[in-house]
Amino acid sequence: MIEAGKRGFIDLFWPSVLLVEQKSAGKDLFKAGQQADDYVLGLRDRDIPRYVLVCDFQRFRLRHLETGKEVSFTLPELHKNVDEFGFMLGVERRTYGRQAAVNIKAAELLGTLHDALEAKGYRGGDLEKLMVRLLFCLFADDTGIFESKDDFLYLIEERTDVDGGNVGSVLNDLFEILDTPPDERQQGDDPEFDKFPYVNGKLFSGHLRRAVFDAEMRDDLLAAAKFDWGKVSPAIFGSLFQSVMDKEERRKKGAHYTTEPNIMKLIGPLFLDELRAEFEHLKQRRDGGKRAALLAFQEKLGRLQFFDPACGCGNFLVVTYRELRRLEQEALELVFDPNSPMLYEVEALSVLRLDHFHGIELEEFPAHIAEVAMWMTEHLANIELGRTFGKVFADIPLRDSAHIVHGDALEINWNDVLPHEDCFAVMGNPPFAGKKEQSARQKDQVRRIFENSKGSGELDFVACWFALAAHYIGGSQCRTALVATNSITQGEQVAPLWTELLRLSDFRILFAHRTFEWGSDARGKAHVHVIVIGFDRSERPITKRLFEYENQKGEPLQSEAENINPYLVDGSNLLIKKESRPLSPRQEISKGSEATDWGHLTLSKREADELRGKSTINPDWIRPFWGGDEYINGEERFCLWLANANPNELRQSPEIRDRLDAVQLERAKSPKPRTRDLAKYPYAFGEIRQPSEPYLLIPKVSSQRREYVPIGIVDAAVVVSGSAQFIEGPSLFTVGVVTSAMHMAWMRTVGGRTKSDFQYTTTMVYNTFPWPEANDKQKAEIESLTKAVLDAREAWPTSSLADLYDPDIMPANLRKAHAALDAAVDQL
Repeated sequence: MIEAGKRGFIDLFWPSVLLVEQKSAGKDLFKAGQQADDYVLGLRDRDIPRYVLVCDFQRFRLRHLETGKEVSFTLPELHKNVDEFGFMLGVERRTYGRQAAVNIKAAELLGTLHDALEAKGYRGGDLEKLMVRLLFCLFADDTGIFESKDDFLYLIEERTDVDGGNVGSVLNDLFEILDTPPDERQQGDDPEFDKFPYVNGKLFSGHLRRAVFDAEMRDDLLAAAKFDWGKVSPAIFGSLFQSVMDKEERRKKGAHYTTEPNIMKLIGPLFLDELRAEFEHLKQRRDGGKRAALLAFQEKLGRLQFFDPACGCGNFLVVTYRELRRLEQEALELVFDPNSPMLYEVEALSVLRLDHFHGIELEEFPAHIAEVAMWMTEHLANIELGRTFGKVFADIPLRDSAHIVHGDALEINWNDVLPHEDCFAVMGNPPFAGKKEQSARQKDQVRRIFENSKGSGELDFVACWFALAAHYIGGSQCRTALVATNSITQGEQVAPLWTELLRLSDFRILFAHRTFEWGSDARGKAHVHVIVIGFDRSERPITKRLFEYENQKGEPLQSEAENINPYLVDGSNLLIKKESRPLSPRQEISKGSEATDWGHLTLSKREADELRGKSTINPDWIRPFWGGDEYINGEERFCLWLANANPNELRQSPEIRDRLDAVQLERAKSPKPRTRDLAKYPYAFGEIRQPSEPYLLIPKVSSQRREYVPIGIVDAAVVVSGSAQFIEGPSLFTVGVVTSAMHMAWMRTVGGRTKSDFQYTTTMVYNTFPWPEANDKQKAEIESLTKAVLDAREAWPTSSLADLYDPDIMPANLRKAHAALDAAVDQL
């Protein structure tokens, strides 16, 4: 092994893995390292080790020859650095150049490969199963499931053609090997396959059509294989799934995939905080019963069963299992001394079982991903357990698996999946689809589950999981937490959903995260705003917690609550229902006019200027046209207001005739009878509700950043659009009440949202607001203070309302005027 000129005795040599140079205590380790390097130079290329260790029995210096990384430590510190020797047990973490640990790029690579295969006509269940099997192989290659590091990578590099022509065949051969016990395999196969174990678990059962690869696709597979999948995150699986799904399909299914921090926001207050606190209490015990108590705690963890009835790729189950294994390991390290000789089987130390984790998933592909993800997470936990107690093991062939049911959670009896009395916690992120996005089947399911109750047609699809979960957990100690759109705690949806839930005995909200911005670790990630609600149906003592986010981002502020109501505030369980008429006397409010014109009666500034320049156009026909956006942002938009125009003048204008012909044609083609009838009147707006005197304009939608929705008085010459509401001839008292912080608080609490922005509606906000009574003196004060607010705005003529009501730059005079008005309205 040693070339001429490089003679010597190597103290320990493991070809291609490790070279050790041992010295007496106190000797120079730098010189020892130089001596080891000389030995390395004398070795054949194939025998050069990846690691060199020099040691004097008190000091250790371990160096990775490929990366140059070096760690030094003393004998008392050896236990803290034992992970550095993981390569000796087949769990080393190799890098390839500047390659990062597995991250979203790895999922993107598989997503690219998926798209390329699909483009070649390889689709459907075979493609989905192929991607799942590849994911397992990539993981197994880096974590000791396969015999040696990079067995799969070597197989692709050495046994497939550069042009990719035989990649599909090699993969199918490998899958067959992985599904066959060694004693049943055919003799005479390529010996390169002998090193691969029997996996079981039905993961590789069933023949797949041969996938056709090309050179570029082979390169994509190799690039994915060179990532370090040993540090795989559970979020990767959801990202992988989302990366390979069609965007339109993703939208229709309401799929939004969950990052680990967001999962922790749910499982933490649902059960993990409680279990962690119990463990910390046990750690502090100093009596003789501590060991028995810790073992009892571990047994308790092993009895818990979890259920995700919309599990997708299993992220909630994966993270829950991982966190419980971490908690169990901490307990085991207190019970058993990792530095003492093991008198027991390491494999038997953990009592947590994968088959205690249950799920339902509509689609087959993510259901497979969920099972694989659970196997992978178990294996990573086993590696950590083995590192601590001195024996790394791979649980192959697979025997235990999570219980994932492929089916529709709204059609399956949940008790058939897991009896409710055996369930510790229900959790998950069900599909969100709003009323307009629901399929006909989904609409039918919502109506059925809510028994066609009043208002149920307004509910988001996610409401079905809340109803089913609330019924499922009845009569048990099971607790539930679900992610949802914030719309189920705002506006019209509150009454139909929460009337159903609150009538159930002992139902209560345990904790809630108020609206925050949702994130996803994937390409095309969803930008949504969500809530998390935890609830149960028991009387066990518990501290109720509310989590509030500043600007719906960052880390939340936590507060305790006496009672969390359906609006996710600390208060009684009142439900505000929409009202077609005001609950008490006040001025009437109306919606603006709708053009129904396909853009032919509405004009941009450029179009309006061009028409004004035509001799056949009466300038009086062109009027400003404002909705919420135009009013708030100072944008210029116009319309043709022709209801009272002279027909003779209209007939003589070719520009007007062209536009009216286009309106008539589009209306006549409409599937709606009423719109077709409007074709007889192409010169008129489809819905005309224009005030004849100055009016109060109230935008329907306003940014959630604003403390106040910009509301103000507008001249009747401005046509108000359907994106705003108005009160004709408003009194200053009405303007002051509607502008006040009290009214804004009511809107934020009971009104709906458009994404994250406030939605001001007549039926939910204005008509239901507890209108204050006031005597003449009080009214006069409110009117004076309201005028002061309007005057404060006028002091900034070049600023839009968007500028003036930006909370970061709101002028001091305007803020003070609002504060004075708010105080007076509060007193009413």
